[in-house]
Amino acid sequence: MIYNWTSGSCKVVVTGGSGFIGANLARRLTTLPWVGEVVVVDDLSTGSPANIAGLPVTFFEGSILDAALLDDAFDGATAIAHLAAIPSVPRSVAQPLRSHEANATGTLQILEAARRAGGPHVIVASSSSVYGSNPQLPKSEDLRPMPMSPYAVSKLAAESYALAYADCHGLDVLPFRFFNVFGPLQPPDHDYAAVVPAFISAALAGAPLRIYGDGLQTRDFTFVETVVNTIVDAIDRRVTSPDPINLAFGTRISLLDLVTVLEEVLARPLTVIHEPARPGDVRDSQADRTRLEKLFPDITPVPLADGLRATADWMTTLRSEAVRP
Repeated sequence: MIYNWTSGSCKVVVTGGSGFIGANLARRLTTLPWVGEVVVVDDLSTGSPANIAGLPVTFFEGSILDAALLDDAFDGATAIAHLAAIPSVPRSVAQPLRSHEANATGTLQILEAARRAGGPHVIVASSSSVYGSNPQLPKSEDLRPMPMSPYAVSKLAAESYALAYADCHGLDVLPFRFFNVFGPLQPPDHDYAAVVPAFISAALAGAPLRIYGDGLQTRDFTFVETVVNTIVDAIDRRVTSPDPINLAFGTRISLLDLVTVLEEVLARPLTVIHEPARPGDVRDSQADRTRLEKLFPDITPVPLADGLRATADWMTTLRSEAVRP
């Protein structure tokens, strides 16, 4: 269905809107003529105010576990992009209760608040980690989830709650399973950094790239611009689904091959060191894109090398700004 929103008629709430994906989405939404108001909800536990500095957004600083705050933020909302989470598999292994509270209970609070707000469209961020130890490739959405970490369990609970609220309360929901999203605004320098920003940060610093395991593990990387384009299209057309949808395009690559592509992007050789494999890490990941392409036939993914180049350019700028007097 095409809604043909009139100018400024949509109010979109982005939870986790000062974080990596959320801030990229908020930036895009503020440029769209049919979006009249963008609201960001974030407790700044992993996001940064700098990511949305200067944007014409309404900012609610606080937890998605705060029902009163959500009621204020969701008042009159047309759509909610629920991206708030405590990310990272290793972090969830170290802090399982915190991961569950934010990702599972937090999503339940979002859905309850959406119901109280009259039923805006709710997009929920899940994760490819729910497939876990299921060995089949590519990962189609009808595979049995076999989560290997508390993070994966919490994301499976989040998407399941969303679909249950669609059945019980008639909410329009769309759960996306993200696969290794990367790009500008993704923080590189902390213990739980994702692999792409960690690799690029090390490369720019002249340090070795750290791989946990043999490097033959594979991932399906998705540039953040592709994710944002898909979410915007979903909001614009109020796309729903009775099942989770993979948001990735089947571009499986090993970490060692990722290093090779990054060497081509940076035009110099890189040094790699290997560390022991980490508990909870999935060995191989690759999306089946069938459902995604059926729902979003006009979305074209940004090629991996182009996304790495854009990310490296952003991180280079960030580093140069950090050393200015």
